[in-house]
Formats: sequence, C-alpha cells, structure tokens
Amino acid sequence: MDRRKFMAGCLGLPLLAQAGEVQAQAALSKIIFPFAAGAGGDTLCRLIAQEMAPVLQRTIVVENRTGGDGLIGIKAVKGASPDGSMVLVTTGPTMYLLPMVETTPSFDTAKDFMPVSLLARFEFALVVGPAMDVADFKGFVAWLKAHPDKASFGVPSNGTIPHFAGSKLEKDLGIPLTRVPYRGSAPILNDLIGGHISFGIVTLADALPQHRAKGVKIIGVSSAERSPFAPDVPTLKESGIDLVADAWYGMWLPAGSPPEFANKLGAAASAALAKPEVKEKLTAIGLIPVGSSAEGLSKELAANTAFWQPIVKATGYRIEN
Repeated sequence: MDRRKFMAGCLGLPLLAQAGEVQAQAALSKIIFPFAAGAGGDTLCRLIAQEMAPVLQRTIVVENRTGGDGLIGIKAVKGASPDGSMVLVTTGPTMYLLPMVETTPSFDTAKDFMPVSLLARFEFALVVGPAMDVADFKGFVAWLKAHPDKASFGVPSNGTIPHFAGSKLEKDLGIPLTRVPYRGSAPILNDLIGGHISFGIVTLADALPQHRAKGVKIIGVSSAERSPFAPDVPTLKESGIDLVADAWYGMWLPAGSPPEFANKLGAAASAALAKPEVKEKLTAIGLIPVGSSAEGLSKELAANTAFWQPIVKATGYRIEN
C-alpha cells in the first residue's frame, strides 16, 4: 500500500470513530421527566417510549430528573444537543408557570424549545388521608377550622397549579393553610396515608389508585364538570370554591432540532396514544390521551398562559434565582 494513503487512512480513523459515536448517541433518546417515578406522568412516558421506539428505530429510555420544581429536568433538555438524543415530557403548567414566577426566568418556552405534541389531559384532586376523618367537603372545612394548627397541605412542587389552587382555597375559606412542597405526587400520598399532612392537591390520575383502595379519599375535583373517572366526587365549584383548573402533559425538543425529526416524533407519539391498549392503560389511571400537532401544543400553551398570568401575579409569589 502507498505509504501516503496508509497515513491518510490512519489519520482518518479518529474522525470515523467520532462520527460513529455521534451516530450511536443519536440512536438513543432519553425522555426526561422532571418529576418522581411511579406517578401518572411517569407511566405515560414509559408507555409511549415503549411504543415509539420501534417506529423511530431507536432505543428510548425514561429518566426522572427531579428537583428545582421541575427546573432540573427542563434545563437539562434546554442545554442538550438538538440531535434527538434528549426529549422533554412535562406538564404544561411547568412550561408556562415557572417563567411567570422566577425573578430571572431560567428559560423561554418559545425560544428554548421546539413544540412536538400535546399528549394527555388530566384533572386535579383535593385529597385527604385517614387521619382527617371526614365524609365530604363540608366536613373538610369544619375539620380545618377545628384544627388550625394541623392545616397543612402537600403540593407536587412550588409554583404549580396545585400551589396556586391552594392559595385560592386559602383565600376563599379564610383559613390559614401551610403549604408543603414535595417532589411529585407519590410522596404526598404516602405522607397522607401516614398522617404526616392533613390534605393534598395532586393530579386525579395519581390519587385514583389509592382512592379506590381506600387509602385516601378524594373530596373534590378541579374540573368544570364531574370527572368520568370519579363521578361520585363533586367539583370544587359545586362545593363553593370558584375554581376550575385542569392541565396536560406535552412533549418538547431543544430549540434548533430538525423539524423533520420533530414531526416524526410527534406522529409516533400520537400513534402510540391512539392505540386501544395504550388508551385503556392511561384511562385506567385517570389520564385522557390526546395527541396533537406542534401547532396544537403551541395554542394550548398560549391560552393557558393568558388565563393563569393574572392569578399568579395576584399571589405575589416569586422564585429568587
């Protein structure tokens, strides 16, 4: 072999190895879910990951990056390479509420992320544990008035809809309440069962299994009408609290990602959500599968931002960063 060609080939080996490494990395996608494992959103991630992997011809794993009220996971995807190796699945509220409450926003949803698809809708539930022996919302209010020193409630994290729903509840009832932030719904439910907190505001999907098992009791839902998942439970509005709040999960890529990959990813997610077996598993835990275009996700985000902005501003809540 010509010595010059041989040397050129050797010099090219590191470049070929690097290219192979990049290709291998791009063949792995991580769905980053910024809340704890074991809850409804985590289940949603794992179900669609399993269905999308063969369609996209890549391995997809789910990684729970908790902390910072959802910011740890969100910022990880914001700073990721736009090669499809990292995908964000989180609640809509984290994407429109956090920029409202941070003194210096850590991210700009429109500039730092590429919308992919709306995934599923869900409702919130007002949940009590066995330590609060009440039958309904009226009994719940009476208990709080009788035990003001024990009026503590758990929320999945600060700066969330449950946080601001709790503030609304406190104002309407005229009872001082102590908010206790957690990392997700699962630890709230555990502490309710253990009697460490009085009540919690969590997603209906997360509360349903323990509600059905009689571990906790749902005494109110945040939807405009009674939920098909818990038709025996009145809405908060029925109980005299002027609040209607539901939410959803969405999927985003880092800004600058290839639009063609975003379209493929969105189509794969929507196809997964349309499968009867996936629908059955999600509705069993209180999630309503949706699926949408990127435009549909953007419109939903804009509408929710406009609705919640004045409510959040009125609380004066800010995150110093």
